Amino acid sequence: MEQGTLRIEELKFDENGLIPAVVVDAVTKKVLTVAYMNKESLRISMEKGLTCFWSRSRQELWLKGETSGNYQHIVSITADCDKDALVVTVEKDGPACHTGSDSCFTNPVWHSDKLQEFSLEGLYELLQGRKEELPEGSYTTYLFEKGMDKILKKVGEECTEVIIAGKSGDRKETVYELADLAYHAMVLMVEMGISLEDVHRELASRHVIDHKVKQEKMTQ
Repeated sequence: MEQGTLRIEELKFDENGLIPAVVVDAVTKKVLTVAYMNKESLRISMEKGLTCFWSRSRQELWLKGETSGNYQHIVSITADCDKDALVVTVEKDGPACHTGSDSCFTNPVWHSDKLQEFSLEGLYELLQGRKEELPEGSYTTYLFEKGMDKILKKVGEECTEVIIAGKSGDRKETVYELADLAYHAMVLMVEMGISLEDVHRELASRHVIDHKVKQEKMTQ
């Protein structure tokens, strides 16, 4: 156990021996579900690296994915300041909700007319919608209709623009061009069926390799 890591005994379980666990997608940061753990299910979760909850309706342990195959691989578990609630960050094998939805939270209640939420996941879903519906007058539709060669050409052009802006030392312009590159790269991802999770896993694997290399250099 790492220094500073809380022990299960230090957590505050309620009168029923339960603690709420907010499960969050490690890639999209989307809240997937809220469930409850007791000490035993938390220990199992930590031992297996998979989410295990206590079902209040069935009064039994519930290993997520045991019947559906939609396991949730735990990246981290963090307690709040009062130590009476948990955030469990996971990489999931499939939908989190029993309805087949990616998240249990799919019913809008209210949203601000002034503030707009943005996420890479939301942008990716928007681009997928453009590819499927091809609405007239959309630049994204134009790219998908022109096909792979046009998309690749635009990715190449935006790479060049990033290099020029970066070389000039213009931070604002570089940010602008990086955003253009990210957008066109995501169009390419949608065209090729590459998900954000695919890229996340690749980057995560490189992080592990890089971490190992740094450790080896420190021991030499």
